Amino acid sequence: MVQRLGVLAAACLCFVPRVAAPQAVPDQAPERAKIVAAAEEVMKKARFCGLVTLGRDGHPQARVVDPFEPERDLTVWIATNPITRKVEQIRADPRVTLFYFDPSGPGYVTLLARAELETDSAEKARHWKEEWAAFYADKNRGEDFILIRCKPIRLELVSYGHGLLNHPSTWRPITVEFP
Repeated sequence: MVQRLGVLAAACLCFVPRVAAPQAVPDQAPERAKIVAAAEEVMKKARFCGLVTLGRDGHPQARVVDPFEPERDLTVWIATNPITRKVEQIRADPRVTLFYFDPSGPGYVTLLARAELETDSAEKARHWKEEWAAFYADKNRGEDFILIRCKPIRLELVSYGHGLLNHPSTWRPITVEFP
């Protein structure tokens, strides 16, 4: 797993291939469903993502995590040990950011979310990856395993593969707000 995480870090630092320049802004914005579907695809292709929380001093704290694929409403689940800094930081301030990068698109998704900590055994069993067995003692009752549910607030997307590009004069990405 450490080797795969190193590959992600290298991918984030590598040169993004040149692609055609953004075209003129369309007369109307893309449909929400098209944007969300494209974002979901980018998130799935990225596999890993960066999770950003706020530290005690107010500085953003980033780390690579292994999330589940997003749910239909783009809720994202992440597992971790409850003694980690990210859990402490989420307890203090539930605002988080998830950042997904797909170099093959190229494209990225930034998901601003509200995090909730979940210890329910049924949820833990439902959100389990067998490759985690080496890290966590018991997927259902283990005290060393907690879930983070990230409920989306705002989605930002740029995806050349889907023709969903940032605004050519402001460079702002396409955004979708969630209720």
